[in-house]
Amino acid sequence: MALIKSVNGNTPSFGSNCYLAENATIVGDVVMGDDCSIWFNTVIRGDVNSIRMGNKVNVQDGAVIHCTYQKTKTVIGNNVSIGHNALVHGCTLEDNVLVGMGAIVMDNVYVEKNALIAAGAVVLENTRVESGSIYAGIPAKKVKTISPETFADQNERIANNYVMYAGWFKEG
Repeated sequence: MALIKSVNGNTPSFGSNCYLAENATIVGDVVMGDDCSIWFNTVIRGDVNSIRMGNKVNVQDGAVIHCTYQKTKTVIGNNVSIGHNALVHGCTLEDNVLVGMGAIVMDNVYVEKNALIAAGAVVLENTRVESGSIYAGIPAKKVKTISPETFADQNERIANNYVMYAGWFKEG
């Protein structure tokens, strides 16, 4: 069973059909929607501010989600995929966003729907990532535009796949 802890009177809450890996850690003011999956060695720390996640969010192995005390909350929409070893900190990710493996998304970043943060990118504080865009590099910059429908379809497919993968682990 995942490590789930209350902090300062806040206890994480989970929607229906969520999968939490046995060594995931979820603490404090965290609210998760339905069909979410939190994978191995992931840490979601709602100890210093709130973290809100929509439906069909997958947070892959080794990722960290946090926020900043009295400054930034973390808000994550629906059908969001956060790749292995990514760091998402005090920012907003709208629906159908993909954060690539090892990417860092810093405080007060706002990622519009149907956008992709490339693997290894570092999105600096106060950046606004445009819908239908791929941001890559250090610091991350817009490198490509792609149709919002393509992003929506791709991210919906990934989100649905992670619901399926989570089912494999629930069976065992």
